[in-house]
Amino acid sequence: MTVKLSEIAKAAGVSVPTASRALTNSSHPMSADTRERILAVAREMGYQPNLIARSLRTDRTNTIGLIVENILSPFIPPILRGIQDVLRAEGYFSTIINSDWDPVIESEAINDLNNRKIDGIIFVESWHRSSKEIRDKTDKPFVFVHRLFHNQLENTIRVDEIYGARLATGHLAGLGHCKIAYINGPKDWDASKKRLQGYRQELAERNIPFYPEFVQHGDWEAGGGYAAGQTLLGLPDRPTAIFAANDLMAAGAMYAIQDAGLRTPQDIAIVGYDDRYFARIVRPAITTVTLPAEEMGQESARLLLHLIQQQKTTEIGVEVRGKLIVRQSCGAVDQKLVFEDEQGSRAWRSKRSREGVFPDSEEETT
Repeated sequence: MTVKLSEIAKAAGVSVPTASRALTNSSHPMSADTRERILAVAREMGYQPNLIARSLRTDRTNTIGLIVENILSPFIPPILRGIQDVLRAEGYFSTIINSDWDPVIESEAINDLNNRKIDGIIFVESWHRSSKEIRDKTDKPFVFVHRLFHNQLENTIRVDEIYGARLATGHLAGLGHCKIAYINGPKDWDASKKRLQGYRQELAERNIPFYPEFVQHGDWEAGGGYAAGQTLLGLPDRPTAIFAANDLMAAGAMYAIQDAGLRTPQDIAIVGYDDRYFARIVRPAITTVTLPAEEMGQESARLLLHLIQQQKTTEIGVEVRGKLIVRQSCGAVDQKLVFEDEQGSRAWRSKRSREGVFPDSEEETT
């Protein structure tokens, strides 16, 4: 049996317009108590809104388009999870289109979403290089998240790469290392430039000499990290610690250290970046800086909903910071590992950290 809006209003002791504003999440002023009372009555009565009628009345569909460059990328699922968690809590649905880093497919996806009358678009790793290119194709609010090209700031959720690199470099310096090398990504990537900048800033802040030969460029893959590690190990005065711009290259550098008959962290400490799953289960487990993918997704959804509700098209971007995860490869934790349940999956985790950064419990689990 269909529950009418007038029945909810009567049961909640409010007018029909007030009940309507509460149920449609209107920006019209209303006390939190009144809104919650109306929503509670609606839930109790089993009210189901007529979304088609609401769409015609408000010119909104409560649907957001997500254009994703590669849904198989390991960083995309947590971003999508963050986006959808926020949208669901606010009564929005989403539709996902994979564009395979193809400008033609991405443009077609924008047109398709326009025809479906979505309320806004979130681009995850967009091929487009500027906001103007998007505005020429849609009048809907849009947000970029996890952009690989940071040549514009508006409506963009991105990682504070400089902070993350300083966090990793500073951690190694705090352990007493003065000869800290850096394995960077490809030179033309924005993340590579920013992480190199953070590495150099932290060295300068701590009055640690910068040696150009200590910076080697990789390719984001384990093989590139291995080659860079071999080069660093071949230096007359080799480093005592290495910060790698991602976990794959950190693992590659670790293999180079092992093949040279050396040990991590006893001879050379390692810190990576991204906190990929394998970083927890290799031996030694890799100390790393998280790429806050889920948080970026959440912030992108919040920003887009703000633009929609305020009827705006432009807002300043947001930078999200990762955190340091201390494991065995840096030498700052005990070498004993315990097997612990973590968010529904089994993962290796260090028993305790002398710095107290991670993990936050010293209880062993079996």
